[in-house]
Amino acid sequence: MKIALTIAGSDCSGGAGIQADLKTMTMNGVYAMSVITALTAQNTTGVRAIQESTPEFLKQQLDAIFEDIFPDAVKIGMVSSVELIKIIADRLLFHQAEQIVVDPVMVSTSGSALIKEDAVDALKSYLLPIATLVTPNIPEAELLSGMNIKDDSDMISAARSIGDRYGCAVLLKGGHSINDANDLLYTRKGFRWFNGKRINNPNTHGTGCTLSSAIAANLAKGYDLEASVKRAKEYISLALADMLDLGQGSGPMNHAFDLTGQFSK
Repeated sequence: MKIALTIAGSDCSGGAGIQADLKTMTMNGVYAMSVITALTAQNTTGVRAIQESTPEFLKQQLDAIFEDIFPDAVKIGMVSSVELIKIIADRLLFHQAEQIVVDPVMVSTSGSALIKEDAVDALKSYLLPIATLVTPNIPEAELLSGMNIKDDSDMISAARSIGDRYGCAVLLKGGHSINDANDLLYTRKGFRWFNGKRINNPNTHGTGCTLSSAIAANLAKGYDLEASVKRAKEYISLALADMLDLGQGSGPMNHAFDLTGQFSK
């Protein structure tokens, strides 16, 4: 069995963060492990509190994983401070981790800030240069590129700017009134659009976490980048289309929509 690791924050309501990552990775056929960067008190209506891991404890988690069960792919999600970003970059380089997917989580679906201001520069300096793929949405891509993104042409320019500056592939996620959920992949080979059909489901809590984790799972299984993105988009579309409706705000999707077997009944 192939192995994927998520390095991210915990969402006690289960729709985003490591909980979404672990569900997604499991449903995409890999053994899932987690390193927790922070505990959050949140639900579908917002984030109430954040308690970070200490840098030393984060280091111990990472070393414990890599010294025993070496992952085939790594997904990095919410990391809210400079110190933790530096620890992650240092340990991933030390252990020679491969297939690193960075989801530059900056703001939650409910609009809550999830990263300190100075940590954005640290993310650019330490994590993006070691990434295989970075998966920003439109607002995140504007921060990373320093550009305003108003249409598909702007998406192409911003993706190229980020990819060329940091030496990584970029999956710039559409939506946010730019297009009909079409995502743009930029690699050294060029650009490829992944067209998506917008699903009329207001419950989108954890979509970014889920997409990046599904990509990491497929990379772990040996699929190339384009195939991993395609499979991940298909998975998240079906999870959203299941129309799970939980909570009073922007609820989670059903990560286990395809779960079968005697113990699922």
